[in-house]
Amino acid sequence: MLVLFLVWIKVKGLEYVIVHQRWIFVCLFLLPLSVIFDVYYYLRAWIIFKMCSAPKQHDQRVRDIQRQVREWKKEGGKKHMCTGRPGWLTVSLRVGKYKKTHKNIMINMMDILEVDTKRQVVRVEPLANMGQVTALLNSIGWTLPVLPELDDLTVGGLVMGTGIESSSHIYGLFQHICVAFELVLADGSLVRCTEKENSDLFYAVPWSCGTLGFLVAAEIRIIPARKWVKLCYEPVRGLDAICKKFAEESANKENQFVEGLQYSRDEAVIMTGTMTDHAEPDKTNCIGYYFKPWFFRHVEGFLKQNRVAVEYIPLRHYYHRHTRSIFWELQDIIPFGNNPLFRYVFGWMVPPKISLLKLTQGETIRKLYEQHHVVQDMLVPMKHIKSAILRFHEDIHVYPLWLCPFVLPNQPGMVHPKGDEDELYVDIGAYGEPKVKHFEARSSTRQLEKFVRDVHGFQMLYADVYMERQEFWEMFDGTLYHKLRKQLNCEDAFPEVYDKICKNARH
Repeated sequence: MLVLFLVWIKVKGLEYVIVHQRWIFVCLFLLPLSVIFDVYYYLRAWIIFKMCSAPKQHDQRVRDIQRQVREWKKEGGKKHMCTGRPGWLTVSLRVGKYKKTHKNIMINMMDILEVDTKRQVVRVEPLANMGQVTALLNSIGWTLPVLPELDDLTVGGLVMGTGIESSSHIYGLFQHICVAFELVLADGSLVRCTEKENSDLFYAVPWSCGTLGFLVAAEIRIIPARKWVKLCYEPVRGLDAICKKFAEESANKENQFVEGLQYSRDEAVIMTGTMTDHAEPDKTNCIGYYFKPWFFRHVEGFLKQNRVAVEYIPLRHYYHRHTRSIFWELQDIIPFGNNPLFRYVFGWMVPPKISLLKLTQGETIRKLYEQHHVVQDMLVPMKHIKSAILRFHEDIHVYPLWLCPFVLPNQPGMVHPKGDEDELYVDIGAYGEPKVKHFEARSSTRQLEKFVRDVHGFQMLYADVYMERQEFWEMFDGTLYHKLRKQLNCEDAFPEVYDKICKNARH
C-alpha cells in the first residue's frame, strides 16, 4: 500500500499532491509531527518549572540578547534588527520577507518564570504560549482574565500584536491585562515599564510588532479559576435581533463570557457564560476531548434545532473550544475531519500545528490562499455592528463569522476610542473561502479596510493588510509611537510597524 502511494506521488508530483490532496500530506505527516512537537514542549516546560531553573536561565538569556544588540551596534548598525525566530513558526498566516534582510537576534525564551498569587500576576517569557500558560495556571487554581483561543498563540505575539477572548467585554484586549513589560532597547539596555514607570513606553508597546525593542518578559494579571463554565446557547434569527441581543449581552457585566457565531446574514447563536465550581451532572459536556464534535458544528446543532440550551463545560475545554478545528479552518484542509470515525481514530492528533502548515504550504498554496481565502479580524464600535456585518456579507460572504465583544479603554497608544470615554467594540472574525463572485483579495480587503477606518475601527495586524501608509496612520494613532521611536533611537534599529507588516511595503 505504502509503495503504491509513493509511486502515485512520484507520478503526480509532490506539489500536485500537496495542493490538490492536501489532507493526505496533513494526515500522514503533519499530524504525527505536531504530536511530537507538543509532547516535547510540554515535557520541557514541566521539567524546567519543577526544577525552578527558568529564572536563572532567564537572566542569562537576557544578557545574551543584550550582547547581540551591542555587537550589532559595534558593527555599525547597518541593517534593521528583528527576532531570529523563523517566520513559519508564527501563528500569523502572513509571510514576512524581512527576516532575510534584517539582522536576526536570537531569542530563545519560552518559559513561565513565576506565579505570584499574592500580587495576582504571572511573569512569563515572550515565547510561552497559551496552551502552556493555561495548563499550569488552571492546575493551581488560577487563570488569565483574557485567554486568547489558540494553544500556539505566544505572549510576545499577543503583547506586540493583540489578543482577544469572550471575556474581553469586561477586561479589554490582552494588552489591558498586562501590568509590566521588560524590553531590551536599541542601545542594549534593559528597561521595565508599567503604567507609572516609563509609562509612555508601556502604552506604546502594544500593536508595535517588535519595532520599539525586544520583549524579554511580561507580567500579566491572574484571577481565581473555577472548575466549570456554565454556557447558555441561544439561537437568534433576523439581523436586527442578532445585533440587539449581542449588544445587550455584551453590555451585561454579569456575563463573564459572551460570544456569537453567525452562520448566515440572519442566523446566529449567541453564547453567554459564567464560571462556577458546581455543575448539574446531566448537563456536563467535555467538549475538548478529541472524539467530540468540533465546537462550531456542536453550536450549529442548537441553531438547526432552534433550541435554547445550557451546558457545563470544563474551564480549560472552554478556553480552547475552537483549537481542535482552528475555529473552522480545518474543514478546508481535512474535509472529513468532523466525521465520527476520523475523530475517534485520528482526533487525538488534531489540530496540525499552524507553523508546520505554513512551513510545508509552498508558494503555489500560499498564492492560492491569498487569492481565494480570507483570514481577517476587524474591530469596530458596537454601535456599527449591523452595518459592519452587512459590509462583510456584501464584500466577502464568509460564514460562520466570529463575534467577540470587548471594551476599549481610553488610554494612550496606537488603539483607543475616538471619544474621551471607554467604548464597547466588537471583533468580527472572517476565516474561510469567500462566496462572492467578484472577490479579489486586494480590492475586496481594501473596501473592508476603508469601512473600518470610516467607523473608527481597527484591523488586527496578523492578517494581510493592504492599506497605504497614510491610510494606516489614519486608522492607528501614531503620536506616541513615533515620539518613542525618535526618543529611543529606534529609527535606525527597527523598521517602522507599517514597513514590517503591510503588503504595500513588503512587495
